[in-house]
Amino acid sequence: MIVLAAFLTSLSSVGQIILVIALGYFLRRRGKFDDSFKGSISFLIMNIALPLSIFVSVLDNLTRDKLLGLSSGLIYVLISFITGYLVAWVLTKVLRVKAGRRGTFINMFVNANTIFVGLPLNIALFGNVSLPYFLIYYVANTVSTWAIGVFFISNDDPTKHGKGQDSSKFNWKKLLPAPLVGFLIALIWLLLGLPLPQFFDKTFSMVGGIVTPMSLIYIGIILADAGLKSIHFDRDTIFALLGRFVVAPAIMIVIMMIFKNMGQGIPNIEQNTLIIQTATPGLAVLPILVGQSHGDVEYATNVVTTSTVLFVVVVPILMQIVRFI
Repeated sequence: MIVLAAFLTSLSSVGQIILVIALGYFLRRRGKFDDSFKGSISFLIMNIALPLSIFVSVLDNLTRDKLLGLSSGLIYVLISFITGYLVAWVLTKVLRVKAGRRGTFINMFVNANTIFVGLPLNIALFGNVSLPYFLIYYVANTVSTWAIGVFFISNDDPTKHGKGQDSSKFNWKKLLPAPLVGFLIALIWLLLGLPLPQFFDKTFSMVGGIVTPMSLIYIGIILADAGLKSIHFDRDTIFALLGRFVVAPAIMIVIMMIFKNMGQGIPNIEQNTLIIQTATPGLAVLPILVGQSHGDVEYATNVVTTSTVLFVVVVPILMQIVRFI
């Protein structure tokens, strides 16, 4: 029954994603979206909707007590993320992943689509009792994406490789991207115990709610421009998918086993939640981030799309594996 629930939940999540991507694809193919629309979506999501979405999500899902209670579980996730970044970075050198793809490649090993896919899956599999452990992964994933992952992408701008840079000009926007600012403000707001008026809460939630559908429409537009034949499994895509579905869960499993052997008591529901979350698909906003840094958007779109589809198959398998840990 657990395996069936995992399959049906992941199938439902993926089905919704594919339908919205298809909407963007067909509207672009029919000429309803002009060339400037991609840039408009990118600006709206990255500078307005996503910061507000993160701000509201933190205030809705966390309290000061919950935040303090996440400390022990965060250790496991942070170790797995650091290990994932190191493994991915080494592989970019070994495989000689070309500029414009490296940031995407590295992010696929670590950062995931936790809210839109991970949250409903976790509740369906483990119930609301698993939410505190999901929040551990959510907080770490958010910080990792906007404090570290985004820099691997921005520093992978192929238009800058081989060109001299003016080191005297420091770009504060890269140090503090808008989504990270939204997260930091939310943490300060939370720690100070400030109330958020209902009017602003509803407004921010409404605007923030466009992030996932608009990101998926963006992916559909990219697919329409590149053609469906652009969905393929080249070497870089295969290794990125292995990183997402094999390496990341394997790292977390090893960490769980090490801490258990050291006498650390880890509840099964915490262990299973953290392991399952490592295998959720790539970030829906990844192609937008890559596009802003002049990277290989088609590659980013390819790995996000393929990881989303394969996710249906991976989760039931992973559910069987965690039963033996």
